[in-house]
Amino acid sequence: MAPKGDFSGNKRKLANGSKEHSSKKPKFDKKPSRKQEPEEDVSDESEISDFSDPDEGGAPLDNVNPQRTNLILASRSKNGDNQSGSQTFEKGQNSRESHIKQKQLAQERKSQKPLADELHRTKKLWERLRLKSKVPKEERQKLVEELFSITTGRMKDFALKHDAVRVVQTAIKYATPERRKMIARELKGTYPQLAESKYAKFLIGKLLVKGDEEVRDIIVPEFFGKVRKLINHPEASWILDDIYRGIATKEQKAILLREWYGPEFHIFRNATKDEIPPSADLSVILAEQPSKRGPIMKYLLDLTNQLIQKKMTGFTMLHDAMYQYYVNVKPGSEEAKEYMEMVKEDENGDLLKNMAFTKSGARLVCLLLANGTAKDRKQLLKTYKDTFQLMSSDPNGHLVILAAYDLIDDTVLTSKSIISELIGKTEQDEVSNIVVTANDPNARLTIRYPLEGTSKALFDAGHADDLKLLEEVWEIRKTTSKKDPEIRRKELVAAMSPSLLSAIASSPLDLISTSHGSQLVAEALLSCVGDKSEALQAIAAIAKGDPNGAEESSEEPEDARVPQEHISKAPHAGRMFKTLIAGGHFDKATRRVIPVDPPLHFADILYPSIKDHILAWATGPSSFVVVSLLEADDFSHKDEVKKVLKKNKKALEKASTEETPERKAAREARETVEADGDDKKSKRKGKKAGPKKESAVGNMGSKLLLEKLSG
Repeated sequence: MAPKGDFSGNKRKLANGSKEHSSKKPKFDKKPSRKQEPEEDVSDESEISDFSDPDEGGAPLDNVNPQRTNLILASRSKNGDNQSGSQTFEKGQNSRESHIKQKQLAQERKSQKPLADELHRTKKLWERLRLKSKVPKEERQKLVEELFSITTGRMKDFALKHDAVRVVQTAIKYATPERRKMIARELKGTYPQLAESKYAKFLIGKLLVKGDEEVRDIIVPEFFGKVRKLINHPEASWILDDIYRGIATKEQKAILLREWYGPEFHIFRNATKDEIPPSADLSVILAEQPSKRGPIMKYLLDLTNQLIQKKMTGFTMLHDAMYQYYVNVKPGSEEAKEYMEMVKEDENGDLLKNMAFTKSGARLVCLLLANGTAKDRKQLLKTYKDTFQLMSSDPNGHLVILAAYDLIDDTVLTSKSIISELIGKTEQDEVSNIVVTANDPNARLTIRYPLEGTSKALFDAGHADDLKLLEEVWEIRKTTSKKDPEIRRKELVAAMSPSLLSAIASSPLDLISTSHGSQLVAEALLSCVGDKSEALQAIAAIAKGDPNGAEESSEEPEDARVPQEHISKAPHAGRMFKTLIAGGHFDKATRRVIPVDPPLHFADILYPSIKDHILAWATGPSSFVVVSLLEADDFSHKDEVKKVLKKNKKALEKASTEETPERKAAREARETVEADGDDKKSKRKGKKAGPKKESAVGNMGSKLLLEKLSG
């Protein structure tokens, strides 16, 4: 606040203090237009100066020079351009004209830079080439030729400019394989620098995707010895991890991962004995050099912890390094406990979520669950809230769910956190989620595993590694879990039974329309607990109708209905009906079916639906369903079925001898393929094909029925 003095009485009012002047704002004379403004010195005192108080801290108006802006701009232009520095803006120039002048000066400075004309032309070519659908092929070829005539020999100069790197990417896009190799060779020595660029890193990715093995072997080795630096870089880290995950060979990946174990592993990376490929398996390295265990483990821990603290946790390379560390510490040791705490300390849980979607990361989470305490498991499971549905369909993420089923003793926690999210909380969500889950190659394991266990139908060749990991987890579970595995499995089945049975009862056709869906329905009806009557009735109702007549979908309008094939024509549906009629699983050891308790009695439930068309079933693709009815011990209408079949014995004999439509279609397709390949086979010398074994003709189910009737 200004001190009171001689000017304190003149604040924003006239000296006489009259009401006429003090109650109104001071009036200024209207400013004359620029054209009429006299060119005279305005530094003299005017009536405006009477209202300006210098003690108030404002800039004095009487010191403003109208030509000051022009002088400042002129002095600035001297720093950028000596020739144009003497130019000054005319008096009265507005902001638009000033902006145009500044733009002109900037353009003049650009034109004086190296490759200015070439860069300008290549940008014009890029603008035209990026319109892929609007440029004729002939014109595009001419533009590409001109682009290469400008950039060839100067690829580095263009790639290292942020506004020209897109030109090189376009050149890669439309280049021939030979030209791509030429570009890769020209850029040799700059790839680590390009990886650190916000824009040029995409050039490396495009070159690797479009290139071949020669291009890969040019680019990847340039990252050797620079892993620690680049993995911590906000831009280069992602391209480095992409190269490690999807481009590098097994040997190149090993060289990159070994750099996480210490400086000596990238300094002496080429020193291998007897040309043995380098190994990234830390256990092998520690076995060869046990004295270096301390420095290696410390270096690896520090580097991984550094990335975790920076929240850079989505790298596959990081997860591989973390897995190598954890499998080489003793379970229950202080190192293992500290590592568990480091993983749990990630506040947002991004580390654990990212780990679930990589191979090594998912395996590491499973081992952490196996070796952790009940409190650790609960905290780890809490991190994946609202992520289980996404994990279930992932090739690696579903393993975490399977391990949680086998390791967490608190099945109430498992059902509330995992099963409720996978299946859904409303009836509509339950049906849609179960249908989608049943047909997904990975997600179906998360629903069917508690029901079936490790059956071969569930764990096919593609999931053989899953079984190996689960066996490892089971071995650890012996020392860390208190609950019996069979009790845990039954409790999980009881938790998911109501939802599965409700979904089958409400939408049976959606579930059994596919092979995997039919398998889920059969396993659910055999293994679930509770009232299954509604679900069994719904499945039996689908079998109604004439198998030889087309059905129409009743859910669509009459004019839009499409004839649908009867369910008996689907092989997977026939297998499902056969399993349910048998009422249990087939035991290979005893060579018989072990019925479930309580029994299903599905034969008596199904028969009323197929009674009127039993002959069509007996002579159709699902003839083994009728065979299963006659073999079922709890079927109460055997005599009635045999009576109908004996009356139509001729139809059975005809079906058993004639070629079925399915076999006929398969034979015709096979003959067509063989006819196309006759010329190729005739050219082969020294190879004699043995006699082909002809497949049996006729319906095998009908043949078995005839045998049962005659017996």
